[in-house]
Amino acid sequence: MTRAEVHAKIVSGNQKFMAAFEQKNAATIAKLYTAGGQLLPPGADPVSGREAIQAFWQGAMDMGVAQATLETLEVESHRETAIEVGGFTLTASTGQVLDRGKYVVIWKVEGRSWKLHRDIWNTSQASK
Repeated sequence: MTRAEVHAKIVSGNQKFMAAFEQKNAATIAKLYTAGGQLLPPGADPVSGREAIQAFWQGAMDMGVAQATLETLEVESHRETAIEVGGFTLTASTGQVLDRGKYVVIWKVEGRSWKLHRDIWNTSQASK
């Protein structure tokens, strides 16, 4: 697979993530991760496995995050693994920006699909 094809697969995966988030469908988001997927959220322990990942994202939605906007800035591919660097914005239903920052995701091919495997992010906003 060419670098451009991998980049397109990663962008497509992010579009699915954003659409599921807007639909408040944490179960669909969890399915975008590998079976051994892991979130590495700031200020918290790792979140491992699809069930826990679903609960994490449902918790974010329940706290008022209505939209997650992801912007892929860089993709480096290594056969069946890719490293993505990007930026994110989390928005409330009122349009208020709740957080803005950057992330790194390690993607892996699972079955015939590219899935998020390790997902780490942090804020770019000054602490209050």
